[in-house]
Amino acid sequence: MNTPTDSAPEKLTIGQALRDLGPLQFVNGLIGFIFAATGPVAIVLSVATNAHLSDAQIASWIFGCFFINGALTLFMTWRYRQPLCFFWTIPGTVLAGQGLSHLSFEQVVGCYYAASLLILVVGATGFAQRALQWIPMPIVMGMVAGVFLRFGLDIIRAMNGSPLLGWAMLVTFFALSANESIARKIPPILGALIVGAIILIATPGAGAQAVGSLALAKPVLATPAFSVQAMIELVVPLAITVLVVQNAQGFAILQAAGHKPPANAVTMACGVGGVLSAAVGAVGTCLTGPTNGIVTSSGERERHYAAALATGGLAILFGIFSPTFTHLMLSTSKEFIMMLGGLAMLRVLQGAFVSSFKGPFAFGALASLLVTIADIPLFGIGAAFWGLVAGAIVSRILEREHYAKA
Repeated sequence: MNTPTDSAPEKLTIGQALRDLGPLQFVNGLIGFIFAATGPVAIVLSVATNAHLSDAQIASWIFGCFFINGALTLFMTWRYRQPLCFFWTIPGTVLAGQGLSHLSFEQVVGCYYAASLLILVVGATGFAQRALQWIPMPIVMGMVAGVFLRFGLDIIRAMNGSPLLGWAMLVTFFALSANESIARKIPPILGALIVGAIILIATPGAGAQAVGSLALAKPVLATPAFSVQAMIELVVPLAITVLVVQNAQGFAILQAAGHKPPANAVTMACGVGGVLSAAVGAVGTCLTGPTNGIVTSSGERERHYAAALATGGLAILFGIFSPTFTHLMLSTSKEFIMMLGGLAMLRVLQGAFVSSFKGPFAFGALASLLVTIADIPLFGIGAAFWGLVAGAIVSRILEREHYAKA
């Protein structure tokens, strides 16, 4: 994997950012935000309710996920003038849910702090950037393809679950994509979004419920408790989900799109974001793969950062009004969200497969893909991590000549 640089580009101005934020960039940013604000939010709500957290604790968790990470996205994207979207770690959320079945919420929050400080140290020592060179890009992209494959399959599932909505969005997307001049004026994903929204509004019972009055978030400071048992069980797995499972996806997606994400700075930002999120009871921060994939899925590479700025700004608003927007997003048709996410991910998924199998390390990439798709966790760590491990081992055994050349 190429070594990213941590150097910052020339200073960005508000005028330049506004000029670069065209309709396509805003739509990509909007889709990236919608993706984060639906399915992943449902996972948080499921974990939190199963752990019998109070409404105030759940609302504070959602606030941290969006407001803090949205602000971090804006800061890092602005500073480095490239898309750097941060959200919370979904595998980490699942791990936290497992821990909350027998640990107190305070003990889990203590593990959030410890894992985030560990991540901060990894970034500050420069280890993150060096670690990226250990695993070849095709193997990482094999893992990414395995993670993102389900988004492509969601298109088929959505068309089966809601044929009218699914087919209308799909036909609109491909009709606009078929003509390059039209696609430049009307982004295909925007056309699919508009058609889908019209159908939802016109279909009785299929549309989102009314927003009602806006309710402001009221974050609650979470008191940590530090337990040796909890630390042994959760700290290292939580750090791995950020450093290896999530950030590896984000780095690979951004590099495949032609960007050079600053590995050490991003890792340190994840540590800082995780500490701030832990203060309000939210799980740790990561460089998200799917959202960065969406914001870089189309348009000029030099303007991708503007889509990330849109995502960050929308995330901050969602955090401020999280009680209202969470209700609205979760009441939206799941097929609509599946179609949007799947269509936005098509080019990213194509690029992941091409990067995995067009050159050296292809057999290792295949092993990484298969283990990731199997989605069987081991020792409480998700399949994406084990996909990387399997790919690296297989490639070391069967593709030694590629390592020698590299």
